Amino acid sequence: MEIEQAFIQDIRLLLQQARQQAYSAVNSAMVEAYWNIGRRIIEEEQKGSERAGYGEGLIKELSRQLTGEFGKGFSLANLKNFRQFYLTFPDAEKSYALRSQLTWTHLRLVMRVESPLARAYYLQEAAAEKWSTRQLERNIHTFYYERLLSSPDKRAALAHQSEMEKESPRGFIKDPYVFEFLDIPEPYRASEKEIEAALIENLQAFLLELGKGFSFVGRQFRISTETSHFYVDLVFYNYLLKCFALFDLKTGALTPQDIGQMDMYVRMFDDLKRGADDNPTIGIILCTEKSQTVVKYSVLSGNEQLFATKYRLYLPTEEELIAEIEREKRLIREQMQLQGGKIEADNI
Repeated sequence: MEIEQAFIQDIRLLLQQARQQAYSAVNSAMVEAYWNIGRRIIEEEQKGSERAGYGEGLIKELSRQLTGEFGKGFSLANLKNFRQFYLTFPDAEKSYALRSQLTWTHLRLVMRVESPLARAYYLQEAAAEKWSTRQLERNIHTFYYERLLSSPDKRAALAHQSEMEKESPRGFIKDPYVFEFLDIPEPYRASEKEIEAALIENLQAFLLELGKGFSFVGRQFRISTETSHFYVDLVFYNYLLKCFALFDLKTGALTPQDIGQMDMYVRMFDDLKRGADDNPTIGIILCTEKSQTVVKYSVLSGNEQLFATKYRLYLPTEEELIAEIEREKRLIREQMQLQGGKIEADNI
């Protein structure tokens, strides 16, 4: 008997959906059980707090008995993780952490983040953007949240999608970007075209590093006037900002000529390519170094359409990345103070 493939595909899809739902239900139930185990451990420890070493002995004995009855998964290290899980997400935060989209591995990674605000951000984004555990680990390790905060408009970086649509593009732009996934060895001598080609070859990783809302439009995108042709390195469209985003890649320090060129590209794109419902085009110059003097005395200063941000082709050390982020925050504070803006240092 010949059976239509469409019919078989429908049955296959039903089974796949059922299995996924069953997995999600089991995952949610187990994660909630881990939280409750952590709560009970804390309660029991508090009852025996006067006895030296009571807590350690309690967990060791619990691990021995649970492993004997239920098998793997209840090692001393895991039980300590359950305990920390409860401490990190107490009753008031329980429902926020126990969401079906997140696995126990997701939660274990987020638990190690010290800042409560950063933890909340990673939980929200990992669930909303369906980050794999590998992507979540990379974003935590590369200070994804903190790099967004180096933008002057940090609220846009933390807002929900409906709010982000009303905000400035600044909240979508990191400084610096990290492209370690290109695997370009140090010391690198790659040309702009080679880096550009590598980014396209690793487009999925590139899009994940860019962040929310970016979709690829074209490489060496041509804009033509009556007399000339111009080529933009990389063109994206951001469906949250509802605008085109132009990227110009530079292997050296930012120059006034780079800024002038991008300013022209943005003006041309607005005039020739921008749709009736699109917001103004933004231009982002990716460079390895940028002088704050060049930024301050160019059209970049205070411009909501032009941006210059650094990129790294290797994964900086934690100390280097924190220093880079703090330097950006300090420069932002100084710039806003010069412009008469009132800000609280701890809020940037």
